[in-house]
Amino acid sequence: MNMPSTIRFPRPDGDKGWRAEIQLKYGVKGGKTRLLERLFVGPLAVQKTFYPEGGTCHTYLLHPPGGVVGGDQLRFDIQVAAASHALLTTPGATKFYRSNGDTAWQSQELMVVDGAFLEWLPMENIFFPGAQVKLITEVKLEGNARFIGWEMQCFGRPVLGEEFTHGQILGQTHIFRDGKLLLAENLRLQSKTQLECAAALRGYPMTGSLYISPIDDALVERINQIIDEQQSRFGEAVLLGTSELEGLLVVRALGQHTEPMMASFMQIWSAVREYWLGCTPDAPRIWST
Repeated sequence: MNMPSTIRFPRPDGDKGWRAEIQLKYGVKGGKTRLLERLFVGPLAVQKTFYPEGGTCHTYLLHPPGGVVGGDQLRFDIQVAAASHALLTTPGATKFYRSNGDTAWQSQELMVVDGAFLEWLPMENIFFPGAQVKLITEVKLEGNARFIGWEMQCFGRPVLGEEFTHGQILGQTHIFRDGKLLLAENLRLQSKTQLECAAALRGYPMTGSLYISPIDDALVERINQIIDEQQSRFGEAVLLGTSELEGLLVVRALGQHTEPMMASFMQIWSAVREYWLGCTPDAPRIWST
């Protein structure tokens, strides 16, 4: 199913933003994973797919406006069929600008069936002071589906010395396997004071979570080794730790800026790929531009 990416819904509630939606379905055809169905509504699009690794389908999710304002609604619906292997990323950070009082929404539903493999690797979200945002992520895994994905959130623009002094960021992440809830995480940030709280972000302007499922003892041990290496490499520029749940490993990070967190997550991602598939991945070219 194909629709042009220029279709627009009416602005919800008068002049309170645009609705944008993208639905992608992957399956195997001709011996490799292909994007079999796509639906675009509003300013979300995919121009083409790439195959730097043979059968793995690399896809760049595009949001041409480059930023999200209060009242905008972005929805991602990704489905990966049996024996398929898809990697999705974005060409740059998603910027959430200061709100005029309305909330911006971004929801992501990722479905990975038995025998499929999804890598969900978007660049960071950047929240400008005064942003009001709600983020919802649901990952639904079936059977022995493989999943590795990350979320990176940057509050303010630390490179410019700009702090997240006010605003509201609400986040929910749920991960299921065969209908069983493995993880339910909530994020609520409303002020600079919460950034400084030891129980929250300890004064760090960035937080990140890397999700890996399924896991076993050998894989967890390898990841912990990499975490120790990255911690020695970057020191207090990034703090890393893990939470092991039933069949799911969560690597948590606090960072001063994007590069140390991204570098650490990439090292873990590469090790997971090598462990699962026997070879290290080719990083998406867009990350080097």
